[in-house]
Amino acid sequence: MSEVNKRYMEAMTDSSRDMVTIIIDGRMIKARRGENLLAVARRNGIDIPGLCYHERLTPIGSCRLCIVKVKGKGIVTACTTFVEDGMEVVAFDDELEEMRRDLLDLLLSEHNCDCMTCDKNGECELQDLAYRYGLTSEVRTYPSIWGKIKPPKDDSSPVLVYDASKCIKCQRCIRACSEIQGKGILSLVNRGIMTYVTAGLGIWGESECDGCGECIQVCPTGALMEKPVFTRVRIFDVDKRVISTCAYCGVGCQLEFWVKGGKIVKVRGHNGPPNYGSTCVKGRFGWDWVHSPERLRRPLIRKGGNLVEVDWEEAINYVVKRLKEIKEKYGPDSIAGLASSKCTNEENYLFQKFMRAVIGTNNIDNCARLCHAPSVIGLKMAFGTGAQSNTFEELQYSDVIMVIGSNTTENHPIVASYIKRAVLLNGAKLIVIDPRRTDLAKMATVHLMLKPGTDVALLNGMAHVIVSEGLYDEEFIRTRTEGFDEFLRVIDNYTPELVEGITGVPKRDIVKAARLWGKAKRGAIVYAMGVTQHIFGINNVLAIANLLLLTGNIGRGSTGIYPLRGQNNVQGACDMGTLPDYLPGYKEVSDPKAREFFEKAWGVELPDRPGLTIPEVISAILEGKVKALYAIGVNIALSCADRKRVIEALKKLELLICQDIFLTETCKYAHVILPAASLLEKEGTVTNGERRVLLVNKVIDPPGDAKPDWEIIQMIAKGMGYEMSYEDVWDILREINKLVPSYAGITPERILRGEGVQWPCPTPEHPGTRILYEDAFLTRNGLGRFHPVDYIPPPELPDEEYPFVLITGRILYHYHTGTMSRRSKALNEFSREPMMLMNPSDMVKLGISEGELVKVSSRRGSIIVKAISSIKVAEGCVFIPFHYSEAPVNELTLYMYDPKAKVPGFKIAAVRVEKAPSAMGGEAHAE
Repeated sequence: MSEVNKRYMEAMTDSSRDMVTIIIDGRMIKARRGENLLAVARRNGIDIPGLCYHERLTPIGSCRLCIVKVKGKGIVTACTTFVEDGMEVVAFDDELEEMRRDLLDLLLSEHNCDCMTCDKNGECELQDLAYRYGLTSEVRTYPSIWGKIKPPKDDSSPVLVYDASKCIKCQRCIRACSEIQGKGILSLVNRGIMTYVTAGLGIWGESECDGCGECIQVCPTGALMEKPVFTRVRIFDVDKRVISTCAYCGVGCQLEFWVKGGKIVKVRGHNGPPNYGSTCVKGRFGWDWVHSPERLRRPLIRKGGNLVEVDWEEAINYVVKRLKEIKEKYGPDSIAGLASSKCTNEENYLFQKFMRAVIGTNNIDNCARLCHAPSVIGLKMAFGTGAQSNTFEELQYSDVIMVIGSNTTENHPIVASYIKRAVLLNGAKLIVIDPRRTDLAKMATVHLMLKPGTDVALLNGMAHVIVSEGLYDEEFIRTRTEGFDEFLRVIDNYTPELVEGITGVPKRDIVKAARLWGKAKRGAIVYAMGVTQHIFGINNVLAIANLLLLTGNIGRGSTGIYPLRGQNNVQGACDMGTLPDYLPGYKEVSDPKAREFFEKAWGVELPDRPGLTIPEVISAILEGKVKALYAIGVNIALSCADRKRVIEALKKLELLICQDIFLTETCKYAHVILPAASLLEKEGTVTNGERRVLLVNKVIDPPGDAKPDWEIIQMIAKGMGYEMSYEDVWDILREINKLVPSYAGITPERILRGEGVQWPCPTPEHPGTRILYEDAFLTRNGLGRFHPVDYIPPPELPDEEYPFVLITGRILYHYHTGTMSRRSKALNEFSREPMMLMNPSDMVKLGISEGELVKVSSRRGSIIVKAISSIKVAEGCVFIPFHYSEAPVNELTLYMYDPKAKVPGFKIAAVRVEKAPSAMGGEAHAE
């Protein structure tokens, strides 16, 4: 990085610099010493032109349009000049304006000025400046060379087109790819007038470009444009642009949806937290599913073995009648409900209220059970709450980041971009702990490629080194924690030599990672389901929490814990009480005072015994104890472990109510299906992984007769004889404000202003809480607690019959069970069919060719899938994503779960891999 860019990054990250006074065109202006002059001018309404500058990128001054006169320095580019006290600046005079006009004229001379047909017409920065300076074709000095040369046009990407004839070589795209996304895929090629941008080795579609579209977002002209994934449209063609929250992962990106004729035609990133304009490929291009002809439009009831369309009155009457009959015959605990992390906070709150106050059971759970239930429990044990402690953007200023059990670039790309910036721009040290060679492992200071399921041993071994070398924070431990002595007795046994034998990680790497973490001043730990989806998931979480307490890396900026959430409202669903043992706000159902509080609010007596988790519901169905299941926006027929067992249970139910947007694999077993509006078709809030409560705006109308989930729940509640009379979602949020202390100040008024407040927020005047645990932990005594945990071997290890370890997970281009993403044209172009990743050496040993169909078997079942060689996978392991119904990997997974969190052990199963019999045909499938 150049010295100018280093100074720029320092200026961006240092908010404590002293204020100085400068003069621009006679105006006295206050600014921070070292700030970017162009940014200061524009912030104060002085519109100095410029095309290469972007507020999120380091300045290079290549377009020269921002030239100004600085006393004592002459003519300089404002974007590469830094504010100093007493600086006197001339931004506009005749000489500067004539120079700018001349520079623009030169740019236009080699530009393909087909503005009337260009998709960027109306939002092109070059076009705006041409009009500003009166540079029409009739008055330009330099003749156009367009037509005399043939700049290339590359449309090989599934999602974008690069047209070099419209490129002004500002390099915004190149810098954005490198500095914002941390990918470095783009570069300039050739020289002189034939210089243009390329990806990889020259062909965009064959490069490592993953379609995030950051280059499109920052391009000032029409050189980089979205392919018409939806339909071709320009800014003045659209009916409206609506800002709302992404419906994919738990980052909660803010997006701007362009709507024309009632359909989404384009999506851009919105410049605000947590993503500041960036998106991943799903967030920018993965929305055509919302207009799929396969959307559920009318209620369906199974009659004579077939699902038949009915009206809402018949559907609601059927549901009410059957629920009443089952409740009366078997009792309220014979009914269970599964809430959705795809629904809003208000809908999740209402559903758990329905199950408890109307049905009379605590048998309510959500998909966190299958991912972050160990975080909810483990972090609460250690710190007092099971939530992320800091904001995503703070990661870019951490000096040491540990990423464990998270393929962040594929599952949470925006978070990965912050981590990459920390490493590439700010010199952070990166520790990656993962059995796979993930993309982040490529830039790691040290990659600990451990054997699957040995996390506790490795983390204890690192703690052992930190203690033995005196790298722990004695003052923090003494004043802010408890349980340290007991913790010491356990980790004393975990010498680097012993841990190497258990994990397969060399002793030197264990020591290196421990020293890096022990010396961190601003250390943060990022983890995901590679940590939690084990039968000892809580122990893994507690071992991570121990490392944070050991070094005092919590309760300060750019430190803390980052449990990355898989779905857009996992955090909110748990906050709202869609858990069998917690009421809203994490009040225990077994606490008489908590029950009394909600009983008074809801006007009924509440059940006092914790309900059943998802795995327990499945078991209870098979045992004949649960007779009815009301499932909202969940697809357990694909997402649960030991899929055959789950399907057996679904078939046994007397009543299965599915409320969803598509006919999912689970819906196929339903007795009644209620068509729901998607997140883009209703209002409300969701809570992202950093505890930020975000506005969900209605972008388009739902298809057919589909309704928002809260309206459907209210209709059923009224039919059951319990009065709910909410006029809109904001009535529900006001009730949440009264009953959930951490949400008390997050009012509809603040949400509709777009504040994005982070809980806890106790009053409407409170600004929200960016960092948890600054002064005290949220435990009873305010102290963080060490929890010593021992290594427990996985329950199913490879053997002679099943010699490989199966790891399951997600890929970048698809999402969860594929209900939405596999109905997206662009996403399917990137990845259309299921695959098994296997180390090349293992493929050679088995005589398996690239792309050949193989049969993967466990003690529970078999699937047929294509084999793809990948050095990302260690020898002795295979990786299969779980998005594909035609090759459902949960046919193979183990139905054993964490004794407290009840999360199944998705991440480890012993499997056998062999060539598929030739009679199997050429497509992946389940046997």
